[in-house]
Amino acid sequence: MQVTIFNTPVISFVLSAAAKLFLKLMGWTIEGKAPRLARYVLVGAPHTSNWDFIYGMAIGLATGVQCYWVGKHTLFWGPFNWITRWMGGIPLDRNGRCSRGSLVEQTVCTFKQHRKLGLVICPEGTRARGERWRTGFYHMAKNSGVPIVLAFLDFKGKTGGFGPIIDPSDDMEKDLSEIQAFYANVHGKYPECFSPVSP
Repeated sequence: MQVTIFNTPVISFVLSAAAKLFLKLMGWTIEGKAPRLARYVLVGAPHTSNWDFIYGMAIGLATGVQCYWVGKHTLFWGPFNWITRWMGGIPLDRNGRCSRGSLVEQTVCTFKQHRKLGLVICPEGTRARGERWRTGFYHMAKNSGVPIVLAFLDFKGKTGGFGPIIDPSDDMEKDLSEIQAFYANVHGKYPECFSPVSP
């Protein structure tokens, strides 16, 4: 995989120490075991504030989890190409091999191109409350044959980290119910904006 903020020699070590100090000063603790899987989809929830990115990055740096994300190839032009890649960005539809199909299909193609890839997805898609989660993350994982790692930020308890690992089955509603049960007592910064997993 490409060199990112999470694995750049020396810099990543310094940022990891800074992230741990930041979380300690802010009164946050990390719970659960960081995934040590070759490939997986990591669900980031709840997503109700811009602070989610800051605390999520801090936990990723502190635990050594390399957080990659996918974006339109137009985000990777000119001087922004190196920066967005270094921040963990993976461009879709850049080289033509995944030029057709939905975001899910292109993401599945991206998984096929990498032996090691932990991909972060925020299924809510927006910080505002929606009717339900978008299920693209589930289909990405199932069609790629990779597990789903549940990650969380609980602003009420000032805890963040990692929960259960879900292997997508042939019963999506059952799996989504299990996911919803895990997040039932997790409070985003603005709990009223947390979208339900299922309607």
